[in-house]
Amino acid sequence: MSIDNEVEIEVVKILEAGTCPFGHKIGDKYKYPEERGQICAAAFHTIYPYALGIRIGSSFPWEEDSESVTICCPDYKNPVVFKITRK
Repeated sequence: MSIDNEVEIEVVKILEAGTCPFGHKIGDKYKYPEERGQICAAAFHTIYPYALGIRIGSSFPWEEDSESVTICCPDYKNPVVFKITRK
């Protein structure tokens, strides 16, 4: 198990009103950690522990795919759903 896996963060859904005030759009992809500065700070605050876990080889028991985890940003009006995947 590598402790320095490549990680991709992808916008897979935008719920409720469907518009992210930061400008994220479905299909946007970011490399972690290289492109973390391009992600909304509030969303990244939620993403970070999962991205770090995926990078160091963790898996999450509630996910069917042990190579990824899906999480949501904290914006209750326009929640952006991100899929974090070990590459």
